[in-house]
Amino acid sequence: MRRGTHRSTAELEQAIREYLAANNRSAKPFVWTKTADEILESIRRFCMRTSNSGH
Repeated sequence: MRRGTHRSTAELEQAIREYLAANNRSAKPFVWTKTADEILESIRRFCMRTSNSGH
């Protein structure tokens, strides 16, 4: 969906519902590929990089 392509809220809502219906027809379960510890470590590294950025 692109910004500005819907002329009303109702039109946008209908487009969202159609998108969800289409995707749910061939839905696949989400499978985590990292452990919780790996995800938390990645977040920690990101926070370290951005908290001292000087901005």
